[in-house]
Amino acid sequence: MSDKAFVDTNILVYAHDRTAGTKHERARALIDGLWRSEGGVISTQVLQELCVSLRRKPPRLLSTEELRRLIEDYMMWDIVVNTAESVVEALAIELRYKISFWDALIVQAAESSGAAILYSEDLADGQSYGSIRVVNPLREI
Repeated sequence: MSDKAFVDTNILVYAHDRTAGTKHERARALIDGLWRSEGGVISTQVLQELCVSLRRKPPRLLSTEELRRLIEDYMMWDIVVNTAESVVEALAIELRYKISFWDALIVQAAESSGAAILYSEDLADGQSYGSIRVVNPLREI
């Protein structure tokens, strides 16, 4: 079993949104743990979505410089680069599992990274997509 874990954009956004209460605390703890274990994986899609989300999300927009430094930090994680082949594979995943293309691209990136877990609030907690199991670290216990 892989010790790698793929992190969806929504979890990273909550980790950096101090106004998100319990969701912020849970996401922050997860991300801190992944920094310590060096097991965090993201994709170029996640980095792009994170940039857009953190610049639009009220109450505080990150400056371009703050965002650049944050992205440079995440560049130390394993990063899956989305390619044309990734897109074709995501189309097959979309069709097979009846999920959105963007979610399928996340699943494809997680699978190609060798991660066993995909942390996401958007996909169904406990759902398996091939070798990937979705875990929602923000759900109420």
